[in-house]
Amino acid sequence: MGSSGGAPGDAPEDISVGSGADRPRGADAQRLARVRRFVRTRRGGVATGLVVALLAGGLGTWATDTWPFDGRDQYCWGAWEQDSGPGILGDEGFDGDDGRSRTSTGDAPTPGAPRGECRLTVSSSHTYGDGDTERQHTTVRVRYGPAPEPAAKRVAWLGGYLADRAMPLPGGLPGAADGHHGILVLPERCDTRDGRPTAVTLDAHEEVDADDRVPESPDLGGSQAVAELLVAAANKGMKAVGCADGEPLRVRSAVPELPERAETFSRGPVCRIPGLDVSADLTKETAMRLVYQVGAVDQDLQSCSARIGRSLRLGEREDQPLFDAVMVRQPRLTALLDGATGTRAPAKGWRGTGVFGSDQRLVRAGCAGRPTAFLLLGTPTGATSDYFATFTNAVARRLGCAPVAPATDAEGSRR
Repeated sequence: MGSSGGAPGDAPEDISVGSGADRPRGADAQRLARVRRFVRTRRGGVATGLVVALLAGGLGTWATDTWPFDGRDQYCWGAWEQDSGPGILGDEGFDGDDGRSRTSTGDAPTPGAPRGECRLTVSSSHTYGDGDTERQHTTVRVRYGPAPEPAAKRVAWLGGYLADRAMPLPGGLPGAADGHHGILVLPERCDTRDGRPTAVTLDAHEEVDADDRVPESPDLGGSQAVAELLVAAANKGMKAVGCADGEPLRVRSAVPELPERAETFSRGPVCRIPGLDVSADLTKETAMRLVYQVGAVDQDLQSCSARIGRSLRLGEREDQPLFDAVMVRQPRLTALLDGATGTRAPAKGWRGTGVFGSDQRLVRAGCAGRPTAFLLLGTPTGATSDYFATFTNAVARRLGCAPVAPATDAEGSRR
């Protein structure tokens, strides 16, 4: 659908000057009559455009206390507005000059059904001199609602937003974002009846042409734009549900950006963590394609992602994930994992509580006076538990707390 409602920054609702149910009544009808009389007596045959502008202005001020009909489309429950800042909402959001369109569909959350979803679709095309046409089809999906209820699904869901190039949102906002993904956890007053926090998530996807050798990443305007989109959707959703309170959430400073892309070193520890030697478990040829990403490294979030880089020669269009390791201790983010760690240690020698599965590992323990969660997602070749233990204890040392995992062979050899 076209759009309705505000924008990043809360723009006016779109009010139609039409017929039927939208016709003004009572005092408003009298106001319109006065405007018409003024136009007839003072100008005679004033152009219709001026009449419409005057009427629209009067009605819009009455309805929204703001100037309406500025020609800007609105999307996703009225949370976003055309040309309001994020690149995907402006002309720079189109890759091509032809067939441009930007539409949104979805349902807003309500007090009775506090879940919402929206899809923003941006399309365009460009035809080259040789006749080839390149098409853009970018989809941005926003969800408002509680974290998944099943524990394993919740761990994978959260880890997917905190790993790789995700960086913490600024100003104490409980969330993280990269250039095309993001999560923002809402205040406790928006929690569900069973205690699960409510979050707003954003996922962008670029449709791949059949003849594209390497998929393109969607360009929304950078991590800053993703943060602004998240916050605008969160404010609109909280207002719709009825859990907004006081000043709206804002992105008050710049979102941190990583200074580097994925690294490629065939020797040495992954993510520069001593003892995290993945190459030893790979064939020589595969080890040469090992890439890793040092993500966030601060007091609330740290991540390390390892991949086997794609080989175009072998017809591979995407990297092969090995694992994502994450530490998170931001209180509202760790609250998403309440009830997911069980009541006992995940294995012998581990401190805290946790669960180890075939494709994910989770442990939560006190660290420097704060509850801290450690996650590993994926099924890498080799001793998975050693990778996780090495990462966990390295982060614990950096934070200044006791080891959480039993010492690995690599750690023992360094002593």
